Amino acid sequence: MAFTLRQLQFFVAAAEQGSVSGAARALSISQSSVTEAIRALEDDLGVTLFDRLARGLALTHKGSLFLRHARQILADVATARLAFSDDTAQEPGRLSLGVTSLVAGYVLSDILSRFRRAYPRVSLNVIEDNGEYLQHLLIGGELDVAVLLTSSVKDRMALHVETLLVSPYRLWLPLGHPLMDAEAISLDQLAGEPLIQLMVDEIEESTRSLMGALKVKPEIAFRTRSVEAVRSLVATGAGLAILPSLVYRPWSLEGDRIDIRDVSGDLPSVQVGLAWRKGAPLSAPAHNFIRSAQSAIPSR
Repeated sequence: MAFTLRQLQFFVAAAEQGSVSGAARALSISQSSVTEAIRALEDDLGVTLFDRLARGLALTHKGSLFLRHARQILADVATARLAFSDDTAQEPGRLSLGVTSLVAGYVLSDILSRFRRAYPRVSLNVIEDNGEYLQHLLIGGELDVAVLLTSSVKDRMALHVETLLVSPYRLWLPLGHPLMDAEAISLDQLAGEPLIQLMVDEIEESTRSLMGALKVKPEIAFRTRSVEAVRSLVATGAGLAILPSLVYRPWSLEGDRIDIRDVSGDLPSVQVGLAWRKGAPLSAPAHNFIRSAQSAIPSR
């Protein structure tokens, strides 16, 4: 029997929440429904999508690969509904869009692919830059909409801001690390541990403030602007990292596994969303892009 959209939705929720119970809470359904859907999906595909652990679920390598396909299928279905419900889908137009580098790599692709399929005749001009400069372009009328870290938007009087995704910081560590077996992990337990620091957008400032609050300062083993470099370094045991769940993937490019754990304490979060200028009417392409983004990000 072919898998269903419902099974894909349950699988994606379980992958994102890291447990059956978390998926059930997010979907407001029973845990048994999630378990049965995942089991049926694995039977249909003939692969194991999750490793069942004592504390939840971990995607297998094939499960990680299938997650991308599942998200794409769900996005395609939502796009089809959006296109057929909108008579302006075939109207030409132009959209000037801004995006920060972190958002470009982890959020924009899904939004943009959905928007392009629904509104193929809209001409897109996309600018990637830091959040402060994008805000300047929005206020000056040079951009229609920006997809950025809304937690860093300063001029709320001049800009409409809508947060669509909140991503908490979590600890990344390699398989076999002693902290993986801890009942609970506190920030103080990271004292003396080598850390990999990502120098992108507001993550650099947030991580520096977090580390500065610790009694014993951890050793910064490596600083990089590449998330892929962070993955590779963590996976091979060069250090740990504290980063938003948004950019977490369970595998490095070399195929090494990376695990993730919650950390107790006052950790920051990253807020991703949209910004556009107040006091100016939105063009049809800008309005449609905002609506497309609103429907795309929750599916993640």
